[in-house]
Amino acid sequence: MGTLLISKIREEYPDRIMNTFSVVPSRKVSDTVVEPYNATLSVHQLVENTDETYCIDNEALYDICFRTLKLTTPTYGDLNHLVSATMSGVTTCIRFPGQLSADLRKLAVNMVPFPCLHFFMPGFAPLTSHGSQQYRALTVPELTQQVFDAKNMVAACDPCHSRYLTMAAVFRGQMSMKEVDEQMLNVQNKNSSYFVEWIPNNCLAHSRCSINSCLLNVSFLFPLWET
Repeated sequence: MGTLLISKIREEYPDRIMNTFSVVPSRKVSDTVVEPYNATLSVHQLVENTDETYCIDNEALYDICFRTLKLTTPTYGDLNHLVSATMSGVTTCIRFPGQLSADLRKLAVNMVPFPCLHFFMPGFAPLTSHGSQQYRALTVPELTQQVFDAKNMVAACDPCHSRYLTMAAVFRGQMSMKEVDEQMLNVQNKNSSYFVEWIPNNCLAHSRCSINSCLLNVSFLFPLWET
């Protein structure tokens, strides 16, 4: 039903950017028997009719709840909280004003080297549980270090085991652009061996919004395309 809706929207609005947040199947966490079939049949529509697809994995969400947030019995509310935080971070640039603000079209231009390579793996920092009421204060270097950790990815994949094609960062909170630019340069220099050589300037600060996210004074999300 979802892919049928995507194809109909593409027919009606062919010039609009199509952005989806898709739950990919996992071998360890599966709530329905037909999940692999649904994923197999929907991939074609996602390749042909979407411009940006953010891959979310239930296995990674459960790992975040168990290992990072120390939740013994995570609920779907806890998983949905992580997904909503990711979606909120991605769409920050089109909902709030800020420095380097860019829309989804500019993100696609900078992130997609070829039309079919538009499947992103998001990372988010800092991670908080659904019931947490603690105020978190982190520096830009701390956020950058956390978000590049495989434990902060919402897809069960370690980027250190492959190569980065492109990366874009979305910062929220009160911080200086100078510090953001310095950290992004440090990231590219430190991980230069993981970035492909044939895409120049493939590590960029996509947006910096001064509007804080709820209960977090600074947050950092980056969509990553890797090979």
